[in-house]
Amino acid sequence: MYRETLMQFIRSARNLVVGAVLVTGLAASATAQDLKFFTIGTGGTAYTYYPVGGVIANAISKPPGSRPCEEGGSCGVEGLIASAVSSRGSVDNINAIVSGLRNSGFAQSDVAYWAYTGTGTMDGQPPAENLRTIAALFEEHIHLVALADSGIDSVKDLAGKRVSLDEPGSGTYVDAGLILEANGLSVDDVTAEALKGNAASEALRNGKIDAFFVVAGYPTGSLVELASAEDIKLVPISGEGADQLTSEFGFFAQSSIPEGTYEGVPATETVAVGAQWFTSAEEDPELIYEITKALWNDNSRKLLDVGHAKGKTITAETALSGIGVPLHDGAKRFYEEAGLIK
Repeated sequence: MYRETLMQFIRSARNLVVGAVLVTGLAASATAQDLKFFTIGTGGTAYTYYPVGGVIANAISKPPGSRPCEEGGSCGVEGLIASAVSSRGSVDNINAIVSGLRNSGFAQSDVAYWAYTGTGTMDGQPPAENLRTIAALFEEHIHLVALADSGIDSVKDLAGKRVSLDEPGSGTYVDAGLILEANGLSVDDVTAEALKGNAASEALRNGKIDAFFVVAGYPTGSLVELASAEDIKLVPISGEGADQLTSEFGFFAQSSIPEGTYEGVPATETVAVGAQWFTSAEEDPELIYEITKALWNDNSRKLLDVGHAKGKTITAETALSGIGVPLHDGAKRFYEEAGLIK
């Protein structure tokens, strides 16, 4: 009797275990199906794209099991895990979007337009016809950095000098070439290096280069650190060269970097371009709609305001400013519903 009762108990327990495994498996399967990953190509870790990308990735994410938004949890897209990926910059990000390597990425407005149309610096390349815009983000300023006692006071003074133009594949590399040309120089008139971020700062400090270009939203971390350790200057990008650049290319605007942005550096005239967020036309319209909606909700506003110095300038009101590449259908739907597209 005891043996028969024991066997019944074992069979019942086995059935319970099997049932639990099946339920757990089904739940895991449902969770796996609900889980979505979304990459954001950014730039070098020492510049602006990467930290801003991290803030935005955090804002639009809502992994399974997160607390509800109204209870202090994530207010992003249900089941989405977004990640900011370090990259070589604008051109690299656009190529990665077009090839399907990344879901989205940041790029300068000029680089993106030329890639989309196959014109400008992308003349002769197949147009990136599937490139689409999610939002305009913030203004980026071209920094031309040298040591304070370098004797480099203008772009023309770079002739014969060792200058880092950043890596090929970056927007900085593209714009540095255009700035040189607008001032009567070419890449062949300098000894060009391809250094990024802290590597460029270290090379300047160690006398291995005389100057370097950076296109980034100010203040950018690596330059804050450099200015606290060395006496540096920002070389003006102004006068006839800036006039030619802004008249020939509508994406550039003459602007300035305020005094005090970097320790000991006065206000400096330069040119600026827009940083924008792009994706592929192949991305699901519903997903991009939800991502765009999450980007501009009240919780994301709080994260942007405290997440980076440029965050406060990233607003829904300027989300369509200077866009030269068509909006993704999902993003367009959001902006129409929000009344930002009449």
